Amino acid sequence: MASMNVSLPDLMREWVQTRIDSGQYASVSDYVRDLIRRDQELARQLSVEDIRRSIAEGRADGTTRPAAAVFDRIEAKLKSMVG
Repeated sequence: MASMNVSLPDLMREWVQTRIDSGQYASVSDYVRDLIRRDQELARQLSVEDIRRSIAEGRADGTTRPAAAVFDRIEAKLKSMVG
């Protein structure tokens, strides 16, 4: 497993420590891993919502688009979210 060093303002460091002291997390690493997992899930949910929205828009306006064009649009959206 790789390691990273992260600098935090004192108030954020104290916040993380209170989460650990309360027993919600075993360590700083555990807390950060949970935040990353939640962020990954949010990104996944957003991509599913984009697909559903695209389908709904296509049905609502009565026009059709080639599947390749729809997938290209979704792929571009996902790439913009990742950076």
